[in-house]
Amino acid sequence: MTNISRQPSAATYRTNSLIMLLLLLALAGLLAWASTRYPVIFDWTRTGRHTLANASISVLERIDGPVTVTSYAREQTDLRNAISKFMAKFQRVKPDIQFRFQNPDVVPDEVRALGISINGELVLQYQGRSGHIREADEGAFINALMSLSRGKETWVAFIEGHGERNPLGKANHDLGEWGQHLVNRGYRIHPLNLAEVNTIPDNTAVLVLAGPRVPLLEGETAMLLQYLQQGGNLLWLLDPDEMAMTQTISDYLNILVPQGTIIDVAGQLIGINDPTTTMVTTSLYGKHAALDGFSFTTLFPRAAALTITDTSNWTATPLLNTGDHTWLKTDPLDENSQFDQDKDQMGPLTIGLALERKIETSRAEAKQQKIIVVADGDFLSNRYISNSGNLDLGIRFINWLGDDEDLIDIPARIATDTQLTASPMIIGAAGIFFLLVLPLLLVLSGLTIWWRRKRS
Repeated sequence: MTNISRQPSAATYRTNSLIMLLLLLALAGLLAWASTRYPVIFDWTRTGRHTLANASISVLERIDGPVTVTSYAREQTDLRNAISKFMAKFQRVKPDIQFRFQNPDVVPDEVRALGISINGELVLQYQGRSGHIREADEGAFINALMSLSRGKETWVAFIEGHGERNPLGKANHDLGEWGQHLVNRGYRIHPLNLAEVNTIPDNTAVLVLAGPRVPLLEGETAMLLQYLQQGGNLLWLLDPDEMAMTQTISDYLNILVPQGTIIDVAGQLIGINDPTTTMVTTSLYGKHAALDGFSFTTLFPRAAALTITDTSNWTATPLLNTGDHTWLKTDPLDENSQFDQDKDQMGPLTIGLALERKIETSRAEAKQQKIIVVADGDFLSNRYISNSGNLDLGIRFINWLGDDEDLIDIPARIATDTQLTASPMIIGAAGIFFLLVLPLLLVLSGLTIWWRRKRS
């Protein structure tokens, strides 16, 4: 009896191949659908720039309830895609963040009512409160969300009416860029003309006095002294040439500003040719809560020195100091200014002070009063604020003065791994492998499979 083995026909092979192809396509489609419903993301970047910092995740996990975020962005694909990717990082941690786009050109009345000023501006709404951020910055978003969750508005009042630096101005000497960053982080900026009010508002968390050009009136000075006597917090950006106009305030704080300008020649090592620009590095910062973990270099153009004459009423901490290579030049400056042992004062010198004291309020409660005095207002001006850590330092000062030290500081994570650095030999070997060796291997593999099938 003969057994006849039946070989599958060519039609059977084709049918099986077609079924396998359809199954593979169905599997690929199923995986694609699952990836949209259950995304799995791996961030292999060196700085983890595509995922949130642990501090941000902790804040999001503490926020109870939904958050609505609206981006007022025009129909620009690149901008909207960038904002969508930015928001997706937060939605992966907190899925009940409801995000949508709104074209500002379609709702002009709504844009005016909300004060939208930038294409792509984000409006956050939480439990009936709202806040704005004007840049896709993780720290700004998280801090704005924290402020909304606490229900607390931090008002920063800037004295005006005497030629002070404008917190919303765009001139080189103004503070507009710094003021904008404060707004982005949830602070409320309020220009305050003391001639138009009877008293400084009680909800002022921080009062800023930034370089008046004419003397304050007697009544205005009395109002400022009353604010300080009641425990108000103050940031004084003191320009050396204003001392005659604010002598009463400096006397109350027991601060003395010796005449002269600090000379710092160390900046020439990094290309700063102006010796009147003082450079403060990590080792020159004082040990203080406002500077905890701060390590950026900061620059101060034409800074003066500060001394405190009486510490019986205040706890004084030097915040910003110069090196022992600096000196206070008392004579008029020229191109060849040299240290004069008979007239000049050798460093180290102090250009920034923190003053603290406990004071009894009208409610018989003890309050910690905080004051920071910096003998240079230029370091936060539009012209100089982008220098190294100047902006971060200014924000830290407001955080500490406004009792917002719990606001987190998330430094920008720079893309440091976008380029492959290798030796010419490795690059050449990789090129030969991918351009010659790998294609030849694929061709040989295909020929081998074809030859074996032909033999069978």
